[in-house]
Amino acid sequence: MSNTPFDPSKFTAPKAKPLPVILLLDVSGSMSGDKIHNLNDAVRDMLNTFSDTENGETEIHVAIITFGSQVTLHQQLASASAIHWQDLSAGGMTPLGTALQMAKAMIEDKDVVPSRAYRPTVVLVSDGGPNDAWENPLNAFISDGRSAKCDRLAMAIGADADEAVLGKFIEGTSNQLFYAENAKQLRDFFKFVTMSVTIRTKSQTPNNVPEASAIDIQPATIEARQDKTQSTSAADGGYW
Repeated sequence: MSNTPFDPSKFTAPKAKPLPVILLLDVSGSMSGDKIHNLNDAVRDMLNTFSDTENGETEIHVAIITFGSQVTLHQQLASASAIHWQDLSAGGMTPLGTALQMAKAMIEDKDVVPSRAYRPTVVLVSDGGPNDAWENPLNAFISDGRSAKCDRLAMAIGADADEAVLGKFIEGTSNQLFYAENAKQLRDFFKFVTMSVTIRTKSQTPNNVPEASAIDIQPATIEARQDKTQSTSAADGGYW
């Protein structure tokens, strides 16, 4: 008879590792109307896809920080399948610096984002310029600690977005600065993010972010904006 003690770990399925996705969403007053409506639709679609993608090894966790009248943790970090989406509303200014500080505190806290988690994806979406002290929080986010190692993506909505600030956010990554001036382009960007994350859940190396060329959908970028024609089809959703 063996004297080896019973080891329950040999008889239980390993717990899925979280792959965190943190959205930093501008909900300032200029985002009202069609912009906030289309943003709600795009995030809802993303969450639905993430819920359908979860497997036994990787679980997509999502947190949403909004910045407008105030900076709010609209959705604490949780499994996508457990999130009951509440629509965003727009109002106020653009306190990006405070939002970055909240996101960084979340990422650095190992009780929130455990060491066993895969590399987080952080997505910044804005249609204007910050109205608070953003320089130091942004530099700290991209340069120091765990936040500096995140995959960072950014999208400028409309011509008034501060491209310099958004471009700074993605420094050190291979990502381009994406751009949306209509509903279709906004949806395309969120589909791109969704596919990038879901590809990682099926990969043997989930910490590795897929090349943009490996993703079927290619959203509009600031770099390519100058080449756009002035006309748009009805399918494009119209300009904001």
